[in-house]
Amino acid sequence: MRPIIPNLKIIVPSFGSSFTISKHEKSNNDHNNQWHYHPEIELIYISSGSGKRQVGNHVSHFHDGDLILIGSNLPHCGFNTEETDSKRETVIQIHPDFLGPYFTEAAEMVNIKNLFNKAKQGILFGDRSKKILGPQIEALADLNPLARLLGLLNILNELELFNDSTILNAEEFTIETQMKDNDRMSVVYNYVKDHFHENIALEEVADLVSMTVPSFCRYFKKTTNKTFTKFVNDYRLVHASKLLAQKQINIAAISHESGFNNLGHFNKSFKDFTGKSASQYRQELRSYLE
Repeated sequence: MRPIIPNLKIIVPSFGSSFTISKHEKSNNDHNNQWHYHPEIELIYISSGSGKRQVGNHVSHFHDGDLILIGSNLPHCGFNTEETDSKRETVIQIHPDFLGPYFTEAAEMVNIKNLFNKAKQGILFGDRSKKILGPQIEALADLNPLARLLGLLNILNELELFNDSTILNAEEFTIETQMKDNDRMSVVYNYVKDHFHENIALEEVADLVSMTVPSFCRYFKKTTNKTFTKFVNDYRLVHASKLLAQKQINIAAISHESGFNNLGHFNKSFKDFTGKSASQYRQELRSYLE
């Protein structure tokens, strides 16, 4: 089987600007669908909708929109939204030294420097940040270049001051490793993303990265602080939580579509993962959205 080639995404700043800003009215997110990384720090604001996000070894489901900051060379994919009336997405990509190698050393930039450091693990922002800063992020694209730059710096500063953030990648998996490790993890993560609904044999995955099964298991645990089996299981459970939110199908079908062959195992795993049964999770989500 041919290994999946990892993606290093090349990003060119917008014309007349030191950073890139793009807006999408329909967030099918083809540009983010594959596991990829880039030196640029990425700020993503999705005004509404739900989907899956994967940042480093963190996998989760979001609803009611998203506001997230992804650090330099931190691999990620997802952010797809479905079945929502509004699908607006704004993506800002900033090279760490986009204003010169020393700009974060200025006394006025201490908050932004702290924010960029925390972004190495991925940051999820809360409702207050989304409500107040989300519209400002969307409006940046319509400003003249200088106003856009000043607006971005103000938004980044406010994101640090609002103090309603959560570190996503708590186990500190970053891609600041040798390129060989980067390629290996990209191959593995892409394979899981494409085959999680099937039986995944350890031998098959280990062969993709030219390792023996014991060596691969040790390598994956050392790199991500998770066993490969737990990572796949968590990925399936996140997908199940997305299906519970978006599809009106029974729980047995959701279990099957998420890669679980045994409904009892799915029910136990889902409750261990979320603290709720699948039916309770769906009901509470409906109540929240209503």
